[in-house]
Amino acid sequence: MEAITIDVVSDVVCPWCYLGKKRLEQAIENVKDELAVTVTFRPYQLNPDLPPEGVDHKKHLAEKLGGIDAVDRAHQMLTDLGHAAGIDFDFPAVKISPNTLDAHRLLRWAMIEGPLVQERAAIALFKAYFEEGRNVGDRAVLLDIAEASGMDRAVVTALFSAGADVDSVKEEIGMARDMGVTGVPCFIIDNKYAVMGAQSPDVLVNAFREIATMKAQERNGAE
Repeated sequence: MEAITIDVVSDVVCPWCYLGKKRLEQAIENVKDELAVTVTFRPYQLNPDLPPEGVDHKKHLAEKLGGIDAVDRAHQMLTDLGHAAGIDFDFPAVKISPNTLDAHRLLRWAMIEGPLVQERAAIALFKAYFEEGRNVGDRAVLLDIAEASGMDRAVVTALFSAGADVDSVKEEIGMARDMGVTGVPCFIIDNKYAVMGAQSPDVLVNAFREIATMKAQERNGAE
């Protein structure tokens, strides 16, 4: 069985990233009998300059998108797309646009625990923000998510307090931008190929199969 790696560059307050995550799950399910896929979540911040306490969500979006009507149209479209992917977006429940640096630090520590722990933490962050309206910039919320994902609450508390990995996460975000990532989600496959946007499961499956075929051909050619 051919193996591929996928680095998912995303932000936990990006609705398209949540949609992309769900579509990725479906794509992986569709190739589970032919490909071994390992997923790692990588950090990106859409709004790195937001204050630690965050800002009013709807006002912030209205300023970015050009008014409340544009926000409402975007939310309706995402709600419809989300239903098809198994997401119950509850945009009225989202009150705060947070700074996501701490959330990405948490995902980094979850990655050290293993892919399954990071997977649980990532989906919990998306669900908490977009379906439950919880503030994922609040460390109390992040600690609850860490513990529910199988992490040691006391250890995560100590890491937050010590300022661990602030610079490392910022550096990794900078590396993504240097690679040309200007929007998320971005799926980087085998550290060589990039698929941009919340593509359909079919598009992702086709990309996975093409890359796996190329890997097999390269390997056979070298033998």
